[in-house]
Amino acid sequence: MLARCVVVWSVIEERFRGYPGREKVVKFLLEHGLQVNERGHVGVDGVEIPHLQIGERVGVDRRVVDATCAAIRRDPLLAGIFENIRTIHLLRDVAPSLGLRVIVVKPDDARQTGLLGEVAMKVAEFGISIRQAVSDDPYLVAEPLLTIIVEGSISGGLVEELVRIPGVKGVTIY
Repeated sequence: MLARCVVVWSVIEERFRGYPGREKVVKFLLEHGLQVNERGHVGVDGVEIPHLQIGERVGVDRRVVDATCAAIRRDPLLAGIFENIRTIHLLRDVAPSLGLRVIVVKPDDARQTGLLGEVAMKVAEFGISIRQAVSDDPYLVAEPLLTIIVEGSISGGLVEELVRIPGVKGVTIY
């Protein structure tokens, strides 16, 4: 599985090397879980997003978005990924409105195994219920984070325990 992720990222870098605008577009699509359908249009679950708006958001011309999508469609591996990628409902930004708390863990190395399990065990030891856990993919995100949405109060003792976990570089609570 790990080798497959590295291969996919290598293919993306190879296909878009020398095209900084297209590289920005493909990274934006990946970071937001946006699909490229069989017609070469960007969307989410069948709802299309105009390439002009994507271009404006990324800082490139619409034609760069068109060219990026065409390149994705021509590559069977990339086409399969971008046809099937999905967005998730990340509660991080709405957690305070829902009365939930957020724990963001910055790892030393996001490829390290077991970090999510260690953090989840510490949270459970403090009797706190986890509502959501999202770990960024280190091959798709420049600075991957582990985001845990919890129900209940977060004590200083828990934060101290989380920071002591091997591989944890930092912890932010809000």
